[in-house]
Amino acid sequence: MKTVLTYGTFDLLHYGHINLLQRAKALGDYLIVACSTDEFNEIKNKHSFYNYENRKRVLEAIKYVDLVIPENNWEQKRDDIKKYNVDIFVMGDDWQNKFDELSDLCEVIYLPRTPDISTTIVKSYLNEKDITVNKS
Repeated sequence: MKTVLTYGTFDLLHYGHINLLQRAKALGDYLIVACSTDEFNEIKNKHSFYNYENRKRVLEAIKYVDLVIPENNWEQKRDDIKKYNVDIFVMGDDWQNKFDELSDLCEVIYLPRTPDISTTIVKSYLNEKDITVNKS
């Protein structure tokens, strides 16, 4: 059995996220998604629309995802790879070469991003249209 691991914030889930998760799952048998916690996002100066628990619930509902774990800090990747016996570490190619040092533990793959979509684009569109959404 091949275990695949990826990381992300996964805020305002869109088809680019689904494409990444589908392609990551196709690389192995078991897909673990580490989702950035709200506290870690603060450290990264990221502001998610949805809180961690809601982003986790959405990820858990996706058929490609087998397990969701919290991403609490930059340094945990090595420990997660060892703890979960990860064979393949996957990130979008906007992180190209950033995690090559993990290749001593597992295969590192950077998948191409889906063109013309990102959470930044979605947020920008919503702000431009001045669309407000009830988050509850």
